[in-house]
Amino acid sequence: MQSQYLLAIAAVCGLLVTVGGGVETPSAARQATIAASPAHAHQSGKSSGLVQSSLDFETYRTRIEPIFLKQRQGGVRCYDCHSVLATRLRLEPLSPGNSVWTTEQSRRNFEVISQLITPSDPLKSRLLLHPLAQEAGGDSSHTGGKFWASQSDPEWKILADWVRHSTEARPATQTVPPSNGTDTLNFQFFKTKVEPIFLQERPGHARCYWCHVLPNRTFHLETLSFGSAAWTDEQSQRNFQSALQQVVPGEPASSRLLIHPLAPEAGGDLFHSGGRQFASQNDPDWLVLAEWVRSLSEPSSAATAWIFVTNSAGDTIDVIDATTNNVVQVIRGIELPHGIAFSPDGTRVYVSNESESVLDVVDRKSGKIEKKISLSARPNNLAITKDGGRVLVGIRTDAGVIDVIDTTSLTRVKSIPVDGSVHNVFVTPDGKYAVSGSIENRAATVIDLHTEQTIWEIKFDRAVRPMAFDTNPDGSTNRIFVQLSGFNGFAVVDFAKRLEVARTKLPDQPGGFGKVEGRAGTPSHGIGVTPDGKSLWVNSTVANAVFKYSLPELKLLGYATLPEVHPLGRSPTGSVPEWITFTPDSKVVYVSNSGAGSVSAIDANTLQEIAVIPVGEVPKRINTLLLH
Repeated sequence: MQSQYLLAIAAVCGLLVTVGGGVETPSAARQATIAASPAHAHQSGKSSGLVQSSLDFETYRTRIEPIFLKQRQGGVRCYDCHSVLATRLRLEPLSPGNSVWTTEQSRRNFEVISQLITPSDPLKSRLLLHPLAQEAGGDSSHTGGKFWASQSDPEWKILADWVRHSTEARPATQTVPPSNGTDTLNFQFFKTKVEPIFLQERPGHARCYWCHVLPNRTFHLETLSFGSAAWTDEQSQRNFQSALQQVVPGEPASSRLLIHPLAPEAGGDLFHSGGRQFASQNDPDWLVLAEWVRSLSEPSSAATAWIFVTNSAGDTIDVIDATTNNVVQVIRGIELPHGIAFSPDGTRVYVSNESESVLDVVDRKSGKIEKKISLSARPNNLAITKDGGRVLVGIRTDAGVIDVIDTTSLTRVKSIPVDGSVHNVFVTPDGKYAVSGSIENRAATVIDLHTEQTIWEIKFDRAVRPMAFDTNPDGSTNRIFVQLSGFNGFAVVDFAKRLEVARTKLPDQPGGFGKVEGRAGTPSHGIGVTPDGKSLWVNSTVANAVFKYSLPELKLLGYATLPEVHPLGRSPTGSVPEWITFTPDSKVVYVSNSGAGSVSAIDANTLQEIAVIPVGEVPKRINTLLLH
């Protein structure tokens, strides 16, 4: 019953989305992530154009916002769903210990909620219609169920009164002009690949066209000229503008165009008058629609950072534009992707593929696999030399080797013996050395990349996990920061002395996570030094947080909390942070949340989470590519 209560309360504020962008299968973990970027204005404005409203903020804060915090049947609040689930309405997480939002947080809530309102018209406002019973004038169906039985419900009347007293700041235009911003979707892609889907005869289904040419359809298609099998360019432009009203660029799972005709068991709406056009998110036509929605124009700025994250339990790699914090590309077809690295010019992506024991070479722009290079055995993580000439792949076998792949010939040319099976391998910042870490042998092995020979190693009392490095003023390697199994912190190795000189334990608070998630053996996983060399960031599974230390002092500067996962009927769990990467300017930290199916973007100065981006199944290794 509690699951029904949660779904019903989720209905108060908008469409409940059961999957996030970037993976083609429903994910319970992804349901517990936040779509941190608000929906674009065209998503919920009048169908005739964009509208700016003068909704009253003070009325909203004093009368509307308390509705979202009110406890309902089962003791659940709207807030409990809409601060953790991927919905069109995203409520700000309350600060620890607070029972109400700050004014600044309320302003952000207000901006998002305004996108679900048609000024002066409650009966055209998604916020009021979607959770309202159909017999009372609401939508025909809603994935989260119906919440208000009638328009006489006191809460519905409060919302309606607020909406009626708003006004349009400017008239709506007849059509939405194409945007030249970064969220513009590609018209030619729409015309050549998406539009034919609406005319396609699907077995057992009427064509989309026959219903959507009707004038009362929210998504309206132009009527074909007599005897024509395709639309004119002018008609296609109007179809394109109509389709834009039904999508959130970069977010297929928040886009009605994809969710409404999708079968409920695949994450779609409960009812679509045109039937279940897509049985699953693996339907080829659904994938085309998703690709179009994700196909934001590649940024035209001189340098833009893209964050790549491998979904370790899936067959996808999500690519996040650090400018918008949206998934802009999904690389498919690599089952169990592990490590990821890039050629210096950014044209190639190298991925260690556990399922096939190969190194996949991917064309970065198209996302297509160019070549599969056989490895000596099942791989784990990888690294690339500073000049881009060699990819070093750690091999997880008892013998312990690092396979060397020549990036010119794209062949495996050598296997370098190391101490123990390799889980992770790194190249030092000066490019002179590679360092491998072994879980089984509890060792870190240092390799001279000029001679490709092992030159020294260090043993630990625990299994070796991720590592990071800081440098001396001349750029040479100063220290290795090593995470260890069963230790909530990190060891400090003096590179020149070749020995451990300190061990730093993370604070005991916050805490309380990790045990239920089955991660007590890896209480701290994920560590990185910012590109400017000024701070060290360390994940903690037990704290469900990432800690910031100053460099070179290693003084604790604070921490940023990570999203919680809210299983139905059970206490919240942690997001199980795994790996860390940064924007090149060191201003934003990205953490992969393997238990939440998301990536957190954190402001490095304020330690505040600025976005949570839904990605694929169990995201782990994460890396930054700077595009010029």
